Amino acid sequence: MPFPPRHLDSNQPKIPLDRASTALQDPPTSMKKVIPLFLAVLTALSAFVLARAADDEKKPLKVLLVLGGCCHDYAVQKDILKAGVESRINATVDIEYSADTTTEAKFPIYEKDNWAEGYDVVLHDECSANITDPAYLKRILDAHRAGVPAVNIHCAMHSYRWGNFKEPVEVGGDNAAWYEMIGIQSTGHGPKEPIDITYTDKKHPITQGLADWTTIDEELYNNVQIFDTAHALATGDQIQFPKVKKGQKKDPNAVGKNAQAVVAWTNIYGPNKTKIFSTTIGHFNETVSDDRYLDLVTNGLLWVTDHLNDDGTATEGIRK
Repeated sequence: MPFPPRHLDSNQPKIPLDRASTALQDPPTSMKKVIPLFLAVLTALSAFVLARAADDEKKPLKVLLVLGGCCHDYAVQKDILKAGVESRINATVDIEYSADTTTEAKFPIYEKDNWAEGYDVVLHDECSANITDPAYLKRILDAHRAGVPAVNIHCAMHSYRWGNFKEPVEVGGDNAAWYEMIGIQSTGHGPKEPIDITYTDKKHPITQGLADWTTIDEELYNNVQIFDTAHALATGDQIQFPKVKKGQKKDPNAVGKNAQAVVAWTNIYGPNKTKIFSTTIGHFNETVSDDRYLDLVTNGLLWVTDHLNDDGTATEGIRK
């Protein structure tokens, strides 16, 4: 049934226009109380969000340092590296150390599939040349393929190798996986003599502000193969003299030959283009504790975790 048309009652009182305008401009008292409360809540919420963001910026970088194995004073170097990194940047360095001094040192943390969970970067300093278990190595590399960055120093370059590793490995080959993550294949080193280090890419964020220097007696690792994904940052030059046979004296008239190799570089690894930094320097405690060495390693940690700007400056709140 249709509703009857509604007619305006000419006798109905009308609201004057000036009162209607005032009503629109002057909200009720209850509304006056709600608006300031709403603004206060909004301000507090904004402050909370900004504070949380600031806290996130101040969270320390979580670094996992894995070291141990043959031929080096890792019992001392673990403390040098931890103190050196933590004194330079806002970072917490957790140590996974093996007291095994052979080339077969293994690390319990690698037995877990999610061994790198919770860490921003892994600092590889193990010397485990004779660990040749593909499944063990795959667990290590899976974390880096998934995007966890790495910094590799010294004997890490000579770990996890098998087969004919003294010849250039084929990309994708059974014995190539570790080298592909590192970016350079190395198989050995020369005598313990000083190395002149020259930064060949002085515009890279890692090297900006770093000066060329000469080490004490150190080992110059060779470069059997440099992968296309690697980018050289520094070379090392070392005068190498003929080896002296056991029981013989060094020839005072012997003439040394200069050997050169890349000693610091970056690499882009795997499907997630994980950032990797490596340096072959770092045999003796005196080198590892050298400020110039620790500055280089720390810059590598910052770069792989996206805490270095293009001009070499660190992101806010990361440096001490």
